[in-house]
Amino acid sequence: MNIVIVESPAKAKTINKYLGASYEVLASFGHVRDLPAKNGSVDPEANFQMIWEIDPKAAGRLNDIAKALKGADRLILATDPDREGEAISWHVLEVLKEKRAIKDHKIERVVFNAITKQAVTEAMKNPRQIDGALVDAYMARRALDYLVGFTLSPVLWRKLPGARSAGRVQSVALRLVCDRELEIEKFIPREYWSLVATLTTPRGDAFEARLIGADGKKIQRLDIGTGAEAEELKKAIEAASFTVSTVEAKPARRNPHAPFTTSTLQQEASRKMGFAPAHTMRIAQRLYEGIDIGGETTGLITYMRTDGVQIDGSAITQARQVIGEDYGKAYVPEAPRQYQSKAKNAQEAHEAIRPTDLSRRPAEMRRRLDTDQARLYELIWTRTIASQMESAEMERTTVDIAARAGSRVLELRATGQVIKFDGFLALYQEGKDDDGDDEDSRRLPAMSEGEALKRQELAVTQHFTEPPPRFSEASLVKRMEELGIGRPSTYASILQVLKDRGYVRLEKKRLHGEDKGRVVVAFLENFFARYVEYDFTAALEEQLDRISNNEISWQQVLQDFWVGFIGAVNEIKDLRVTQVLDALDDMLGPHIYPARADGGDVRQCPTCGTGKLNLKAGKFGAFVGCTNYPECRYTRPLAADSEANADRILGKDPETDRDVVVKAGRFGPYIQLGEPKDYAEGEKPKRAGIPKNMSPSDIELDLALKLLSLPREIGKHPETGEPITAGLGRFGPFVRHEKTYASLEAGDEVFDIGLNRAVTLIAEKILKGPSGRRFGADPGKPLGDHPTLGGVAVKSGRYGAYVTSGGVNATIPSDKTQETITLEEAIALIDERVAKGGGKPKRGAKQKAPAKKSAAKPKSDVTAPKPAKKAVAKKSAAKPKTDSISKARAPVTPAAKTSAAKPAPKTPARKSAGKARG
Repeated sequence: MNIVIVESPAKAKTINKYLGASYEVLASFGHVRDLPAKNGSVDPEANFQMIWEIDPKAAGRLNDIAKALKGADRLILATDPDREGEAISWHVLEVLKEKRAIKDHKIERVVFNAITKQAVTEAMKNPRQIDGALVDAYMARRALDYLVGFTLSPVLWRKLPGARSAGRVQSVALRLVCDRELEIEKFIPREYWSLVATLTTPRGDAFEARLIGADGKKIQRLDIGTGAEAEELKKAIEAASFTVSTVEAKPARRNPHAPFTTSTLQQEASRKMGFAPAHTMRIAQRLYEGIDIGGETTGLITYMRTDGVQIDGSAITQARQVIGEDYGKAYVPEAPRQYQSKAKNAQEAHEAIRPTDLSRRPAEMRRRLDTDQARLYELIWTRTIASQMESAEMERTTVDIAARAGSRVLELRATGQVIKFDGFLALYQEGKDDDGDDEDSRRLPAMSEGEALKRQELAVTQHFTEPPPRFSEASLVKRMEELGIGRPSTYASILQVLKDRGYVRLEKKRLHGEDKGRVVVAFLENFFARYVEYDFTAALEEQLDRISNNEISWQQVLQDFWVGFIGAVNEIKDLRVTQVLDALDDMLGPHIYPARADGGDVRQCPTCGTGKLNLKAGKFGAFVGCTNYPECRYTRPLAADSEANADRILGKDPETDRDVVVKAGRFGPYIQLGEPKDYAEGEKPKRAGIPKNMSPSDIELDLALKLLSLPREIGKHPETGEPITAGLGRFGPFVRHEKTYASLEAGDEVFDIGLNRAVTLIAEKILKGPSGRRFGADPGKPLGDHPTLGGVAVKSGRYGAYVTSGGVNATIPSDKTQETITLEEAIALIDERVAKGGGKPKRGAKQKAPAKKSAAKPKSDVTAPKPAKKAVAKKSAAKPKTDSISKARAPVTPAAKTSAAKPAPKTPARKSAGKARG
């Protein structure tokens, strides 16, 4: 018997079918061990010795693997073909060795880039050993992320209340966003003018030409800086006669883009479909793991974490065949296209992302996939096919025109292009992060030198330069890749952490740096400048890549980093919080204290007039307060000039003729109808909150009036005759009947929800009761029947989704959802749960009395090295031992024994620090 280890149960089931009865494929469910979320898990004093702890959820699965090995001859580690996959295989093997489950078994490592029968069977013919250099690179990255998180985050908590965490790459990505905010704030608009004439040929064809020169001098974009200059040139053009000076047509070729890498897939999915990078990767994972086709689960795309742009020769051959069938021979280039990555630090060990079978057209797959899966598959398919298509052929035309007005000669230019052969553009065109008017794409009419032209119109337009645009998720990913910061496989999780921490917010598809994030970046730039420098982070990535190439020791890279880093940490430990705040107050001055319209002192307190404003720290973060506190209690958020913190009159209420104003309040922005002076004594102005998913800058008069109209009466309940109202509350939109509140669901609109729908929501809420659960048993969503236990259903529980049958409950793994799990997968989960002794016994079955709790420590699932075991044995029985503690690739020292023997308590703060990766 051969035991094969993969990550996911879905993959295990598929590969088991491919390999047959002589193989048993088991899933590790991802990583099985990690560094405990406590201090001491990485010991810089002991050559960066690392303590690994088995995930409690993985302990049972590892025991199952160990049992399966008893009757097996060979262990095949077939986890994902990347650094993380290599690490999972190494962790599994190390745990099995500690369990003494490895005897005379043959140990092999295989990798496949796609979950297809051909790819898997071919991989089994070419086994290798675990790549130690890749494991070292994994350990170096994991140790670095841990050391930064557990060393820097506590400094943030003490010196900067309200800050949550910092990370090796996370903080550098945040700096990119916040630096862009600073550029926008410092930007000073510059006035300039453009003159564009609409001219006609003798045949009556119209086109536009732009002024580019006057009196022998070239005019650049910003050269006409005032209206007076523009007016003078306007008069000259209006009095001029126009003649074609030159017509130059040049052929041009446009080549297709390479197939997708992880980074470019995230960028295009964001541009074209609005997918967040994390969402893109989740969908790609499902496409990689595959769907049922002809009774066999088959992966639809190759592995989705890659920097490579090359694709397999057989795939190129198939792509050329599809192009010929669908578009004709003219669209097939003479020779196959080969690509090379331009990304900094690219690791090209794997193929680009492509469909496993290009003959599966998107139209055919659409009925087998959900909407988002179908859209992403189509994007990957079209990009792959386009990458092997013929180039587009164009003709770019430039026409120079002389405008003579008396002794003055002005120059105008018209540009355009004509597509002679569309090539790959017939199928695919890459999206842009920032769209603009592309004059080159315009088509020009036929003209010849010396031909006279007539002026039809003249547009004289005032412009102002604009600040650089905020990053979209796509453009931030692109910039990080250009700088060599982080790895593409981590970009999605980094962006998610920044949003979850409240450091950035996504608004209108743009990333805005929040005050909390800007304070953190200012702190790091002041006191840890080197570690948020782009070049330093990129250079460290190069060192980590050298580890994976077996060119340098991982401990040496960590040592070089740690010496300077811990020195910087020690330097700030003795600083008082007020000193830190003073430094940040100076650095963030332009952001916190914008210039006043009257030219007055930007730091003067607007309430008392004598105090000065400065940066203060509170439980929930930094804010601006008056130095005369507690006599003056003036406070405000950091960004005094944001629309969220300034009164903005939207217009008049047509019924009352009162101003409708967006105001800033203690608990956030809100809308107010009129001012207190507009109301009778004792009356208060009507107010309405702004929904969390809206920005104050998005609120216009019509929407504000709708919000002020809430709560609104929908109608009378058909049974009680009492009114049902709709409104906005702390937890979002709701409907209310008497004392029953029911939240609106996706697709319901608070402003126009009807009576029938409201009655349904109220009835469902009453059925569920106050706790939100239905009275009696929740039937859940039926999937079918278990062979022995009866009906199988999927339900939502307190701790997530689960499947149930015959009183046996089994949690749905993270790679599946209630909507996607199949009956077969549910039965497998239930059977696994029964095999482990889980689930409720059937009615009438005898139950064993619970065993008495022993004061002795529970036995570890994994045998720890003897020195560490002795250290633990000396401890009191009151403190239970972790599931498994083992030391990674370094000698055991007394210091390490101590850290293993005395695990620090897991406080919530420490947990968050431990998870601050990247």
